[in-house]
Amino acid sequence: MRSPEFDGLERARWAGRAAAYDRSFARLCAHPAAALLEAAGVDKGTRLLDAGTGTGTVAALAASQGASVLAVDAEPSMLDIAATRLPEGATVLATLPVLPFPAGIFDASVANFVVNHVGNPASAVAELARVTRLGGRIALTVWPSPPPTAQRLWGEIFDAAGAERPSGLPRLDPGNDFPRTREGVSALLEGAGLIGVTCTTVSWTLHIDPDDWWAGPAAGLSTAGLILDHQPPSVVDEVRAAFDQVTARYRGSGGMLALPAEALLAVGLKN
Repeated sequence: MRSPEFDGLERARWAGRAAAYDRSFARLCAHPAAALLEAAGVDKGTRLLDAGTGTGTVAALAASQGASVLAVDAEPSMLDIAATRLPEGATVLATLPVLPFPAGIFDASVANFVVNHVGNPASAVAELARVTRLGGRIALTVWPSPPPTAQRLWGEIFDAAGAERPSGLPRLDPGNDFPRTREGVSALLEGAGLIGVTCTTVSWTLHIDPDDWWAGPAAGLSTAGLILDHQPPSVVDEVRAAFDQVTARYRGSGGMLALPAEALLAVGLKN
């Protein structure tokens, strides 16, 4: 079952913005890729679904390891970039929680920071389970709550600039939401009938040029981009000044940001 309002807002927010994503937030999302594939048991010859592939980071790594990958995304501009990193015919335009594949055709399915972008996370995980064979693994990553420093700083930046939050920011229906904790994510997978579920915390430091980190919200991406879009030009200038001030303590001698980040990584077996 879809959640049309939330899903529609998500599709609009990311439409045509793949290049900005690849420059900014994709760098943040890339770190857990190897751990995600290891958790899913991906090896040479594994028939793998990468759902919500974005610009293809996880799928490209899996392909380099000899897996037979099919990369799916709801946004055509994402697939345009992903296709340049993958074998011909490895990308498919499709949207969770309804995938155009028969049941049980993949050995494993992964979703890197995807269930936080769908209106019905439980249905999305159930669909990943449907297309995975018995005994296959489903692995996914989710941002925890409270958010790690890399994302939390945006709130501090907006506060420092006096930026008003727009009303009506996209929110999941309460009945579709889940706790962004190890217990909450584990329960999400168990609710889809998966067994042997584990959930761990992955921590790392994102090293990124400040202008690249600014580029995502500047292009309207994520909640930070939605907030920035609603500011008059004078306030946008103040937000940029606050960005430089707030992030200064995370800059190294070369000017690069070093932002602490965390994710929840969960895996379970199709039963």
